[in-house]
Amino acid sequence: MKQFDLGKEKIGKLLMAFSVPCIISLVVNALYNMVDQIFIGWGVGYLGNGATNVIFPITILCLAFSLMFGDGTSAYLSLKLGEKKKQEAENRSR
Repeated sequence: MKQFDLGKEKIGKLLMAFSVPCIISLVVNALYNMVDQIFIGWGVGYLGNGATNVIFPITILCLAFSLMFGDGTSAYLSLKLGEKKKQEAENRSR
């Protein structure tokens, strides 16, 4: 795996390196949802599609909140570890 020096590397190169995998995962997720809707439509019918369309925004909200807390916590802990405050990072992670 290629290592990047985040403080010295060009922004464009970093943006491409980190955004391309994210875009690929979003496209795969969208394709999964479309194929899932097709199979539910064939197997269950329009009521199954309606049920999954109702619950999908709730799923996205749950994912957004979990990512917000997870990414925020990991960034905070990384900052504390970078400041050499290991004890404070350990106390906050519990």
